[in-house]
Amino acid sequence: MLTRLTRFGLSLPRSLYNPPARFVSQSKPSGAADSTAITELHQAAEKGGHGEVSPFVKNPDYHGFSSDPVVDEWNMRLGFFFGISVALVIGGTFIHYLPDHGMRQWARREAERVIQHREKEGLPLVDEHYYHPNRIVLTTAGEK
Repeated sequence: MLTRLTRFGLSLPRSLYNPPARFVSQSKPSGAADSTAITELHQAAEKGGHGEVSPFVKNPDYHGFSSDPVVDEWNMRLGFFFGISVALVIGGTFIHYLPDHGMRQWARREAERVIQHREKEGLPLVDEHYYHPNRIVLTTAGEK
């Protein structure tokens, strides 16, 4: 294991000193399968023209809420606060106070009540017969 780490010993400091570079092919793509050329993320603003200016040029930290940088930042903060914090708190509270799904809590309370009643009466907790034998109607061999 130690011999494997020493192989990387000389290359690790080199990778820390040189910043990572991005290599992009400048050749023309030859077909639809090779159309992976990277273009500029934001088009440069036209100089001397009175065309529309991208919000990213005016405000590099543009979040998409408003063209004014201060209003944009406040709207982003409020949106994330109410969208995440309040939604998690109110959503968690709503889920916590949902009614008993499948009536599992009611079934447990009812079973505990039946057990206490049987213990007071001196009856066994589980009866030998699930149904009373006199109430079961059996078919004869000729009715099958």
